[in-house]
Amino acid sequence: MPDIRKHRGAHPEDGKLFAKDLLPSLRTAVSELSWLLTRAYTIKAAAKLVGDRHSLTDRQRLAVSRAACSDQSLRRRAATRTGIAELGGAELVIDGFNLIITLEAALGGGVLLRCRDGCIRDLSSVHVSYRSVAETGTAIQLIGESLAAAVKPKTVEWLLDRPVSNSGRLAKLIRELAAESRWPWTVETAFNPDREIISSGWTVISSDGPLLDQVERWANFSRYLIEKSLDSSWLVDLSC
Repeated sequence: MPDIRKHRGAHPEDGKLFAKDLLPSLRTAVSELSWLLTRAYTIKAAAKLVGDRHSLTDRQRLAVSRAACSDQSLRRRAATRTGIAELGGAELVIDGFNLIITLEAALGGGVLLRCRDGCIRDLSSVHVSYRSVAETGTAIQLIGESLAAAVKPKTVEWLLDRPVSNSGRLAKLIRELAAESRWPWTVETAFNPDREIISSGWTVISSDGPLLDQVERWANFSRYLIEKSLDSSWLVDLSC
């Protein structure tokens, strides 16, 4: 069935699945999953164990998995995180789909998660297929204006997953908006963007946990944008 969504908004059941009275139980699940990950349980086995214990739905399990991280990851991500105020004149590399989809969800009224490592993540599942939504252009414009105003980077390289459908169209849109505003951006698609991001040595803009565990420096830019410009977003606090 083709994807005909116009927004990357909330699931019809999200109001019930993430109701305020359920948040303490969900935070406990995040804490338990993080405890197991710290002790080298695999994410698949640990998430099933915790999800079954708390009788979580698939969507709640996804949220808990995205919010949790091991103590080792927590310490490493804190040590390599760079503050927004320190990015002036920096060379930045952006994990393109990661950043754009999170902002599309924020703009479209989707659930956002405040996670254990301080990142804000969405619940969208975009793996092999991507479709622009009504908020895509607005998200790119917000990123560009915020980078220009708050960071003034030396250069910005966007990397998109080439195997994901419509990555070429999104790259073209980003290039066009950057050219109109004269932002110093390059936009590329790659078969393995994570590998190129890691090897670049530049400051990384992403909230992808496994990627953050491997980079030298990263900036929590999606959280900065959401808290500064989209503070009415639906934010579910699962930090613990």
